[in-house]
Order: sequence, then C-alpha cells, then structure tokens
Amino acid sequence: MLIDWFKNIDFAYPWVLSLLILLPLIAMEYFRRQKKVRSNIIVTTTHFIATAKTFRTTFFFLPFILRMLALFCLIIALARPRMQFTETETTGKGIDIVLCFDVSGSMTTRDIPPTRIDAAKEVATEFVHARVGDRIGIVIFSNISFTLSPVTTDYNMVLNAIQNIRSGYLEESGTAIGSGLATSVDRLHQSQAKSKIIILLTDGVDFGGKISPDIAISMAKTYGIKIYTIGIGTTHVNDNGQSDAQAGLEYNPDLLKNIAKQTGGQFFQAKDKDALENIYANINQLEKSDIKITSYNRYEEKFLPWLLIALILVFVEEILRLTVFRRFP
Repeated sequence: MLIDWFKNIDFAYPWVLSLLILLPLIAMEYFRRQKKVRSNIIVTTTHFIATAKTFRTTFFFLPFILRMLALFCLIIALARPRMQFTETETTGKGIDIVLCFDVSGSMTTRDIPPTRIDAAKEVATEFVHARVGDRIGIVIFSNISFTLSPVTTDYNMVLNAIQNIRSGYLEESGTAIGSGLATSVDRLHQSQAKSKIIILLTDGVDFGGKISPDIAISMAKTYGIKIYTIGIGTTHVNDNGQSDAQAGLEYNPDLLKNIAKQTGGQFFQAKDKDALENIYANINQLEKSDIKITSYNRYEEKFLPWLLIALILVFVEEILRLTVFRRFP
C-alpha cells in the first residue's frame, strides 16, 4: 500500500531524501554503544538463575525505534511529498470523422490476414489513437446501415465500438453503400467543425439498400462533407476455383472514385494490410486539425500527515522515557 502511494507522489525537494542514508548509520552507532555499555559479568553462583523478563527488558529498544521512525517521517515531510494532477486545456477546432465499415459476408475473406474485417479494425484502431481533439463516430453497413458510435471525443467508446465490429453483425446480406454513406452524413450534418469527413471502407459492389450512392453523394456535398473511399481486397482464386470477381467479391473502383471526386476526397486501393496502414496514414496527414493542447500540473500537498506522525512518535517516545524506561541515577 505504501509502495503504491509513493508511485503517485512527487517530491518538491527530492534531495532531502538523501538524508535517509543517515538512519542506518545512526542505528549502527547506537547498537555499538549499547553493546559497550551493557557489558555482562557472570557470577558463578547465580548464572543458573533465569533472567527475569519484564516489559522494560523485553522492549528495551522501543524508544530508539520510535525515535528512528520519527526521523524517517520527518525527512519525508521535509522533502514535501505532493500528489501531482495533470490538467490539459484544448483550444481550437478539431475535425469530425465518421469511419464507415462494410460488414457484409465477403469481409471475412482471408486474402488480407487474418481477415479483411479484422485487418480493417486493427488499422482503424491505430488511426483513432493518432487523432487528437477530433470527434470520431462509427457506422457499419451491409444491406442496411447502423450507427455503432455517435461522433464523440470519447475515444474509449469509439475503440470499443471498433472492437465490436464483426461480419454479419446486421444479419442482412448485400452491400448498401448508399445507405452506409447516408447514415454517416446524418451523423455529421449538424456538425460545426471546420472539416467533416467520412472514410468509407468496402470490398463489394453497391447492391440493395433504399438509398442510392448518387443521393448520398448529393447529401454529402450539401453539408460540405468530404468522403475518402477505400476499396479493400485482391483478386485471387478461392477454394472453389473461382476468382473473387466470379464469386461476387469484387468492388466497383469507378463508383468509389466518383464518390471521392465529387465530394473532394480521394480514392485508395488496399490489397494488403501494409497498404491499408499507409492509406490511413495518408488520410491522417491530409486531414490535420489545428488543436493546441496545454498541460498544467496541479499539486496537492501531502507532507502534513508525515509531520504529524513524526510529532506523535516523538511524544510517545518521551512519555515512555519518563515513565516505563526512566533511568534512576
């Protein structure tokens, strides 16, 4: 418990703690003198009689121990222990960001280990950690769309939402890109941030959904929202001998390019996890927020309890010396 307390403590005068090295030296000198003073003379006619034990003889060193503890507490008090609290003040406006994930069944494809969706979650987590002062939200979609996290600066909530993403979450087949974008726009349309962006990640062709991509693009342009689009996946032969395109796992690069171009964003293609990491790093550089964070250290003094304990120990020691351990000439 005491060790945990010291972990959270800062000292105003840490050099004073060097005086603690004097305590073992004082103890050594004390016991050396006691050994010299308390010499024993063995009387042959009485050596067989057991030495009588009293409170005074049993606890002979108690006053000295109390004095050493008092010195220890006094040195700690003189070093001025204090609890440090760091406060931060954020000035400036950040960026509002919605990460829009495709969670259709094809996102379980393992061309990007361990799966497309898991790789996307890992990289998105790193992206969130890299942002400071921005508000971030999470939207997922397949044939329908759903908001996992509103746009917020509570990054713990955002990271938990990312961890909860899994393919088949919505239990609907299809890839409704328009619906996913429309829900993302809805999360941002009332934002007062200087910049509003959507990062759309998908591996499929728009299929199903009640809102077309053209309508979602129009909505984004109306509210000044930029959309960065990421097409994820590679073309390879699956276990059935079909290519991804034949198996219906391809995405439409022309559509994703059009979405990005019309809203002022950019289109990226991610064929592996490294490429996906580079894409998020590029977006991180393109969308910088003018955030200034100032840190302040506030201290709460903790020396008084140590000083009071030292005084109490000295008081108890003096009482014992004048009573139980009093020496008569």
